Amino acid sequence: MHDLTPLTALGSGAPQTDTIGPVTISENPDSALVSVAARLGQEAACARVLAAILGVPAPDVAQFVQGATLGAFWTAQHCWMVDGPDDPQAGLSARLKAELGDMASVTDQSVGWVRFDLQGDGLGVLFERLCNLDMARMPTGSARRSVIEHLGCFVLHRDGGYTVYGPRSSAQSLHHALVTAARSVF
Repeated sequence: MHDLTPLTALGSGAPQTDTIGPVTISENPDSALVSVAARLGQEAACARVLAAILGVPAPDVAQFVQGATLGAFWTAQHCWMVDGPDDPQAGLSARLKAELGDMASVTDQSVGWVRFDLQGDGLGVLFERLCNLDMARMPTGSARRSVIEHLGCFVLHRDGGYTVYGPRSSAQSLHHALVTAARSVF
């Protein structure tokens, strides 16, 4: 039998954290990401149940909401991504599927995306070098889709910083772009 060791998206046994000037960029492999798409005719019911699960209303266009343990952001009409702590035993996607039943299509996206959390002062200037988002017009609770280093990414403005979700297969490239932009600013 093989003795396999799990690796993060950046290829290490432990998540990588880089501090450059006042900014900290942290790989966050302990987060699950699940897509929820309401089925035809079930849109309102799905939004109500999702709100009950989150403990806050389901996010609207370009919004990110954070409940006690789970967050969610809008991706398309009647479609959301839900993120929260990764629990291999319980499984976020299994929990959402059980609670939403046939009113939504639920798909675990965790292995397809890498998450980087950015905190510190001067993040607006950093993102000016990375993408075309106007960070001054992106208040806390916002979620936008953008391109960073030719990669389709989600950028969430959370309390205390930003989260970038990008394709896991390009984690090294995305990490390099974030670190290089931080070094060019600080």
